[in-house]
Amino acid sequence: MLEAATATGLTPAPFDAELARGPAGAEAWWVEASDGTRLRFGVWPGGEAGTVLMFPGRTEYVEKYGLVAEDLAKGGYTTVAFDWRGQGLADRPPHDRGMGHVEDFEEYQRDVKAFVAAIEALSLPKPWYLIGHSMGGCIGLRALYNGLDVAAAAFTGPMWGLQLAPFLQAITPAVMAVSGPLGLSRRYAPTTGPWTRMDFDDNTLTTDRAQFDYMFAQTDAHPEMTLGGPSFSWVKAALVETAELMALDPLDLPVTAIVGSRERIVAVDAVETRMASWPGGKFVSVAGAEHEVLMENPARRGQTFDEILGLFAAHPA
Repeated sequence: MLEAATATGLTPAPFDAELARGPAGAEAWWVEASDGTRLRFGVWPGGEAGTVLMFPGRTEYVEKYGLVAEDLAKGGYTTVAFDWRGQGLADRPPHDRGMGHVEDFEEYQRDVKAFVAAIEALSLPKPWYLIGHSMGGCIGLRALYNGLDVAAAAFTGPMWGLQLAPFLQAITPAVMAVSGPLGLSRRYAPTTGPWTRMDFDDNTLTTDRAQFDYMFAQTDAHPEMTLGGPSFSWVKAALVETAELMALDPLDLPVTAIVGSRERIVAVDAVETRMASWPGGKFVSVAGAEHEVLMENPARRGQTFDEILGLFAAHPA
């Protein structure tokens, strides 16, 4: 892979293989989007059954998916994960590197195009498959409508609607309407702020202590990869994007969406509604799981990967 990458102009990027774990031989690379934003992606070799494009959620980074790549390798799949603009080691907003910020979700589609061109050049195994987690599920769904060529797609806790407290639901339209004129677009959205380390006992990500410790060992070692709350602008863009995606007709593509029964971050009703309208689409609720169904206890992870690997194996091309 090194020779192929350097031949296409890709340059090696930092990557903590020890903390990421996963299959041996993983490498990371820099790639540049059309607007000059520097991005990072990582590749775990896993086999010739195909390549899984792992679209991470908001605040996430390549190393977080090492153990996921390990499970996918058991099915014979190579895995590629990405640092979206504004997170991981990708370029950050100049006004506040700790804030999640875009003006429009179309910016993430520039990232998708850059990543696709880069991994095409690496000649990774075909067919391609998609796993979109949380915000990555929103970016991934739009990418499918834009023509991303995959044989099947799985979404875990996809952000197809935001789960807002009743108070925020009531004030969001008014606040978003005035955020631009009042100069709030680049400030933290209500109830959010700079990154803080959560405790296991009250976390909304996973019920599994080992998986929780795995994730936070990475950010403890690399605080430069942490990310705080979103800006007003990001929330406004997310609301617009999710509403537009929900209004689109379904595609002719095998899709499974998997959500924890204790999901408290994304709007589960939006996922159920989207899958109910999708011919052949499957909605799976993992009993007792939180948001990170890919990083739950062994039984819940097992259910999640059985669904994903079963979907991919049923669509080999």
